[in-house]
Amino acid sequence: MTSKYAPISILFGALCMSFAALLVRLIQNADGFQILFYRGFPQCIMVMIVACVIRRISIKDFFISIDKTDISLGIAMCIAFSFYIFALLNTSVASALFILSIAPVFAAVLSWVIIGEIPTKRTWLAIVCAIIGVTVMVGTELTSGQLIGNLFAMISALSFALMLVMARKSKKSDVLTGNFLGACFAIILATILAYTIGDGLVIPAKDMWLSFSLGAFTIGIGIAFVAWAAPYLPAPNVGVLVLLESVLAPIWVWIFLGLPMKYQEISGGMIILCAVLILSLQKNIKH
Repeated sequence: MTSKYAPISILFGALCMSFAALLVRLIQNADGFQILFYRGFPQCIMVMIVACVIRRISIKDFFISIDKTDISLGIAMCIAFSFYIFALLNTSVASALFILSIAPVFAAVLSWVIIGEIPTKRTWLAIVCAIIGVTVMVGTELTSGQLIGNLFAMISALSFALMLVMARKSKKSDVLTGNFLGACFAIILATILAYTIGDGLVIPAKDMWLSFSLGAFTIGIGIAFVAWAAPYLPAPNVGVLVLLESVLAPIWVWIFLGLPMKYQEISGGMIILCAVLILSLQKNIKH
């Protein structure tokens, strides 16, 4: 992976992740803990396979390579994964996407504070355009979101931003091990909570397969490609490129669930695409 191809990898990951909201909405009976549990296993497998192929190492060497940085990344990812699912279950998709799109703003501030990476004027312009675009796209529905779901989305966005900054600071060739550990931690957390405050782990076969798909495709492959490329770009850039997910997610919901897109969603989506284009053309960042 090089900085030249990193944006392509991130955009492909965002494409995969854009199906997550649709799959979660298709799940009818499973709760958040159950989704996290059944989503976690295929995610672990997919990420581990991708990591071994990219690094050209064995599974044994993959586990041997785990270090403290990977564990820290895993904790941040576990929090982001978990609260993302609960945000989609407890508020409107539009509200969740809007709040999650604040991640690049968090990343810009955190990268400045933690590693002294000062965003260029073009990066700030892209961030502002992205926020405006998402606001236009879902602003009319934001007030209908539930407070707890919006809070979950905010925590997820902050955790994802922190992961981006740690990935940049780590200087690792990729942070796929952290992704793997994040899924593992989520499985453990979901198991404990499912049997203490939840309804156990027995769910209908349809919900199970949808959760598997969520882990293998939208989260497993999607996050894997984002995590693979994250160390090669400034954290704010990664966050803005991932906003492609916010553009495509309403389109899939419209196509497969028959929920038509509004004028605001189309207009906002075009603004976000402009932000992605602005950031993709950026070459350097000041330090």
